[in-house]
Amino acid sequence: MQLARTLPWIAAALVATGCKVKDPPPVTETWTDAFERHDPGSNYYQTGDGYRVDDGALNAKGAHNKPLWLRKKLPRDVQIEVTAWSNSPEGDIKLELFGDGTSFDPDKGRYMSTGYVLAFGGWKNSRSILARNDEHGQDMASRSAPRVETGRKYRWKIERTGNVITWYIDDMATPFLRYDDPRPLAGSGHEYLGFNNWETDTWFDDLVITP
Repeated sequence: MQLARTLPWIAAALVATGCKVKDPPPVTETWTDAFERHDPGSNYYQTGDGYRVDDGALNAKGAHNKPLWLRKKLPRDVQIEVTAWSNSPEGDIKLELFGDGTSFDPDKGRYMSTGYVLAFGGWKNSRSILARNDEHGQDMASRSAPRVETGRKYRWKIERTGNVITWYIDDMATPFLRYDDPRPLAGSGHEYLGFNNWETDTWFDDLVITP
């Protein structure tokens, strides 16, 4: 009983002193996540509602730009593979790369990412982008086709080598989008992967990260 009364005070003291859960080890060799569990788990930091694990996959729906951040730091040069799909005709499957691991949109305003935003079939399935920081800005690569097919599972591969980020979808020989950043976002504050979402019913599975 005494311990039960004491624990809330300990938790409050940790918050007041700025203590936080220590990050798991960074990715230094191939790391995988098949989401075979009942919740996102301790490797992730959830900045808002809208994420759940169901039937061996991660679901993102109605998150309103409050990412689910993987707390394991990414290598500077990296290959990321993931299976992604949308059960909404609006598409809008979204990831963030090389963000700060904590940022989110606090008020459904114009969200400014701390990394790169990759959106397949955004803006009601009319446009796909690979943007630096601002998904509504001009600093990006974009295309208007193809559109996301409802329920179709796509295999993504994203690579960064030097200043260049290359994104493949299904066809691993032909880039879907490519972005050459003369001022690459790297180092402290740009080391995390985030699953993101606005309102559509999107899913992710079989994540593989390889230095």
